[in-house]
Amino acid sequence: MEILKVDNLTKVYGKDSTKVVALDHVSFSVDKGEFVAIVGASGSGKSTLLHLIGGVDRPTSGKVFIDGKDIFSLNDDKLAIFRRRQIGLVYQFYNLLPILNVEENIALPLSLDNREVDREKLNELLELLGLQNRKNHLPNELSGGQQQRTSIGRALITNPTIILADEPTGNLDSKSSDEIVALLKKTNKELNQTIIMITHNMEIAKVADRIIKIEDGKIASEV
Repeated sequence: MEILKVDNLTKVYGKDSTKVVALDHVSFSVDKGEFVAIVGASGSGKSTLLHLIGGVDRPTSGKVFIDGKDIFSLNDDKLAIFRRRQIGLVYQFYNLLPILNVEENIALPLSLDNREVDREKLNELLELLGLQNRKNHLPNELSGGQQQRTSIGRALITNPTIILADEPTGNLDSKSSDEIVALLKKTNKELNQTIIMITHNMEIAKVADRIIKIEDGKIASEV
């Protein structure tokens, strides 16, 4: 079942002599439960693509459909709510709140949405993430890998339609990177979680079901 459709997505910055085409008529689709890696060199347009899919930015032209909904037909307020409820975002630098412990950081999207935390689901997530014995720790008391696992938990807590991971291992050593990639694969298989991951590392990309390579704002290949 198609869960994401990207249709002729284009993003242009500046105009005339300063015009930069960051994304140039990109189209593809992703099925529910699929793990897709998007690879490309710095400046290729892969992060721009991820931000547009996540509704963090709006395109110059083209559309993004998530679970059949044209996300750019929504106004900014409704898009923010849709993003919070349906899209899980995992960043390279974790973006955890330093005054909140692991449990509170994971539950933050629900708190922002005035929704009750399902304690059973939270505990299941903590076990899946290997953070049961760290649930009361603040971010500065965690390793980089533990902070990224907390970030993944925050992305999963809302049962999102799709998870977007932007260079999730880019700030980690090789051991922690392997653990994070294995965790993403585990959530993909055990929870049937749809994941799109940006990476410049082809070895990491190989864990995905499909690899889309971006060059100069266009899809260069799909394998």
